Amino acid sequence: MDKIDVKNVIVSFCGQYKSENYKSFIKIVSKKSINIIEVQAGDKISIEKNLAINILWPSKSFYIDENEINNNSIVCKLVYKKFSILFTGDIEEVAEKSICNLYDKELESTILKVGHHGSKTSSSENFIKKIHAKYALIGVGRDNKYSHPSDIIIDRLRQYCCTIYRTDENGETDFSVDKNGNITKIRCMLKR
Repeated sequence: MDKIDVKNVIVSFCGQYKSENYKSFIKIVSKKSINIIEVQAGDKISIEKNLAINILWPSKSFYIDENEINNNSIVCKLVYKKFSILFTGDIEEVAEKSICNLYDKELESTILKVGHHGSKTSSSENFIKKIHAKYALIGVGRDNKYSHPSDIIIDRLRQYCCTIYRTDENGETDFSVDKNGNITKIRCMLKR
């Protein structure tokens, strides 16, 4: 936010953390007069006609104390006609179970942005099965110290998703979508 112009930031209602990162975030937001939009499950952000972000998590009714920063991170679904992407933040299995109890068909998405860099603490089988994604995206650095993504998660995604794209192997991946919501082009840009 120091380097680019930002008009709005979207945070979960439970963003009042005492971490140094959060304090730095608040300083920048205040200094640059950036608008903060607090969201929770059930909120909808309309971007333009046929394009919206549906907030699925966190929920004030189901706040999770265990690893609260990760498990109460924003889970949202970007929807454009029949195309959708489910962004799962850093939630872990405990949050996934709560989300699965709250939603069914609403989780189905064209693309899954895999949670927690493909860590074995996320992407539980029931959660992945409910999403029915055609593509899975994993944001992960090459040779990272955590050895993400987990082989267990890769196998699980292969079982339930058609194609996996990883930033460490494929680079940044762009999806082009036409006016009907069909994916027309997928481009990977691996920088070596």
